[in-house]
Amino acid sequence: MKTTFLYKSDPARGRLWAEVFSRRSPDIDFRIWPDIGDPAQVRFLAAWEPPEDLATRFPNLEVLFSSGAGVDQFDFAALPASLPIVRMVEPGIVRGMVEYVTHAVLGLHRDMPQYRRQQQEGLWKPLPVRPAGERRIGVLGLGSLGQAVLAQLVALGFDCAGWSRSRHEVDDVQCHAGADELPAFLARTDILVCLLPLTDSTRGFLDARLFSLLPTSAGLVHVGRGPQLVDADLLAALASGQIGDAVLDVTDPEPLPPEHAFWRHPRIQLTPHIASMTQPLSAAEVVLDNLERFEAGEPMLGLVDRARGY
Repeated sequence: MKTTFLYKSDPARGRLWAEVFSRRSPDIDFRIWPDIGDPAQVRFLAAWEPPEDLATRFPNLEVLFSSGAGVDQFDFAALPASLPIVRMVEPGIVRGMVEYVTHAVLGLHRDMPQYRRQQQEGLWKPLPVRPAGERRIGVLGLGSLGQAVLAQLVALGFDCAGWSRSRHEVDDVQCHAGADELPAFLARTDILVCLLPLTDSTRGFLDARLFSLLPTSAGLVHVGRGPQLVDADLLAALASGQIGDAVLDVTDPEPLPPEHAFWRHPRIQLTPHIASMTQPLSAAEVVLDNLERFEAGEPMLGLVDRARGY
């Protein structure tokens, strides 16, 4: 019986995956949804939103791959308890996130939002320039993306710290862990970058209390997930000056309704969830590498811990 790998996401990207599979693993029957073939032959599924009733629809499914870096779009309770779930760990995702966050941090560091406002006012007014070493950057989330972002910011000379739920050690970065160490981390952060995964504990994490623990006029770069931000609390923090400027790549919902205050706020730079995108060719290579690990009985990269949610 031939093994089927079913792809259920953007069809244009799926066709690029198909080319990689055809070249590297021609024995695998690669199919793009809704062309599923014989459901009993589907052993592997890559999806952003998997179909309902996986256990009965695909009785021999062995692994579910997320077609993107996140898995918060999955309803774990609706998935078979024994089914391994693997998030996308792909070089293009990392490179894109490093580029976006570096651009956002440098823009805030060099007062680019203020210069844009001055341009609109016809005001020619140079502002003092602070060396990178005097600007304290804090990154929430010390997974692969957070550590890659910090490595680039450290290389640019910024004073960097990171925070996560569990303890990490990162070269040239002050690492903080757990709820007890969060206030100290926030107190030393001039520009806060959120790269946390979306879990029950991070939903609404960026709220008024958190903002109040930052230095006055701190900058915010939010590239985690939209539901982590309490919109009304950010608007209040911007109005009071507690937050100086914010760069938002994620919102809740996406896209925002036309009347939402974020669209036209002078201190918010908004982008449509483009900070980091999976590159289809390298993503397919990564998945095939993981399939080889799976068939050899080795741990797969990006295997999700359901209890943690990532």
